[in-house]
Amino acid sequence: MPPVLPRDNTHWWCDPSTEYAFVGFSYEVTACQSSTQLNKEFADIRNHFNSRYVRLYGACDRDGFYDDIVDAAWDNGLGVHALIWFGFTGGDIWMTRRDTLLATLHANPKAKFVTRGVQFGSEPLYDNVLPHQELAQQVLLAKANLSDLNIPVTVSELAYGYQERGGAQDVLDAIDFINIHMLPFFDQNASTANNSWPIVLENLEFFVDNGGGKKMYFDENGWPSVTSPSVQPNSPYAVADIPNEQAYFELLDSKCEYLKDVEGRGIGWFAHIYSDNQEPGYGIYNLSGHLKFPFHPRTEC
Repeated sequence: MPPVLPRDNTHWWCDPSTEYAFVGFSYEVTACQSSTQLNKEFADIRNHFNSRYVRLYGACDRDGFYDDIVDAAWDNGLGVHALIWFGFTGGDIWMTRRDTLLATLHANPKAKFVTRGVQFGSEPLYDNVLPHQELAQQVLLAKANLSDLNIPVTVSELAYGYQERGGAQDVLDAIDFINIHMLPFFDQNASTANNSWPIVLENLEFFVDNGGGKKMYFDENGWPSVTSPSVQPNSPYAVADIPNEQAYFELLDSKCEYLKDVEGRGIGWFAHIYSDNQEPGYGIYNLSGHLKFPFHPRTEC
């Protein structure tokens, strides 16, 4: 990062067409990590894995937390996909989170240089937290609020979340780029990760057909190593173990050239999630802080 802040971020980011392979991690923040922990783990994300971005997941409502995120991202040369978290219990706390985040983005002079985008999520359409017309309106209002900061806005969602709301074309039209949940383990035809590419393509096809050529990312994207009460397959043949978690990311690596050429200037993908301490079964690191398998994903091809 430069020693003096640039005047603006108009020409700050690399062209999205360069973001077509592994771009970083989803990172769960419900633990309200300290600034020390954020800096340590962001340094690992950047230096060990050559990541560009961190995609936030969950919510921390501690005052000043996103300022700590901004500092850790700035100090380690990372961008952030920020998140307005609806959660799973209903209520209006998401409005407070929205207002707090937007205020921080305006107040913190470094924020627009690390915030690559703001997401509404996670899976607000699938969870029916708002009618799709209201969600589209929220996206448009956030875009207007952030227009002077050059920060785009999206929704973090499954293909099925759109499809079960009649396609929710108004949301697809409103968002600036498309953050896709790609979780083939839950498909009714799931078996092993090595056999999941047709499922990935089927979900991707919806966004290619209806996304208007917008930039796409697989943001909540992975295969679990274990099941849990909240992680249960919809196919009796779906296998959750560490070899399949590894195989899924190796599958995406093997499709680097394909993902590079997808409409919308290629697809970048995140690994969900950084550590099993954040979401058991999905982490690249286990509960003891050790890598569950060798992970050196391609960042170009």
